[in-house]
Formats: sequence, C-alpha cells, structure tokens
Amino acid sequence: MTHAVFEDEHYYICHDGRELRHIRTESKEMDGYTQTVEVYGCADCSGCEHKSRCLYKYNAEKNPDRKKVMKINERWEELKEASHANIQSEEGILKRQTRSIQTEGHFGDIKENENFRRFHYRSEEKVYKEFMLYAIGRNIMKYHRFLRHEIEKYEGKEEEKTA
Repeated sequence: MTHAVFEDEHYYICHDGRELRHIRTESKEMDGYTQTVEVYGCADCSGCEHKSRCLYKYNAEKNPDRKKVMKINERWEELKEASHANIQSEEGILKRQTRSIQTEGHFGDIKENENFRRFHYRSEEKVYKEFMLYAIGRNIMKYHRFLRHEIEKYEGKEEEKTA
C-alpha cells in the first residue's frame, strides 16, 4: 500500500493502482481509552487481479462484489514509528544489548531452572506480591550461596595455616 495526499485529502493506493478514499471515522472506547480509526475504502474493485492479496479470506464465487476497506489508527502508526526509531537509535541498540545481558538471563534461569512459568493469582496486586515473595526467596538463596562460598574460602585458609 502506498500513501498519498491530494489537496489536503489523505488516500491510499492499492496493489492494482486504485485509490482508497476516506469514508468515515470510527471511535470506540475500551478500558477508559478512546481509539480513533480512519476507514478508507475503494469505490470500485471490480476486475482487480489482486483481490486475494487485499481482502482477507476472499472467495470470488461467494462475494465477487466485495470491496477493499482499510482501517488505520493514525495515532498507533505514529507511536509505532517513534518506537521503531528509538529501537534503531544508537542508545536503543546499547540498551537492547545491556538488557539481554543483565535481565534476560535471570528470567531464563527462573523459567528453566526454577520451573516458574506461571503466576497462581491474576490480579495485578496479587501477582506483584507473589513475584516479590519469589524475588525475596531467590535473593536469600543467592545470599546463602555467597555465605557458603565465603565460609569454604575461610575454612580452606585455616587448613593451610595449620599444615
């Protein structure tokens, strides 16, 4: 799909070179957020060779008069482009590399070695509490391994002094 502007009117051009003009604006509210979608449609798709590429589950025998309709959330597209630009920036690349080194290993260890793959509760508050308890337990085990290692190092030095 190509995007074009003609006399301050946005429209898209399909694979066959036909224009998809603005039809209407739809808004729907979910969980307190309003989502605004611009609907674009083709005036005439008859004789188009690319209908099977444009239309989802298109069957020429059942509905040959079906026309291409596209719903575009322009705010979502802007956010997606900004996110992609952040990820591809120099700082974004460095942050991704750091993340893979620092945190991904811990989550992989938790999932694979500790076999913690699911929370037992569903509300945000209970999941937070469950994960904090798990993190505390994990930190206590880490501290225990550290102390054990320090004691072993100390015991080894004591044995060397007496020998």
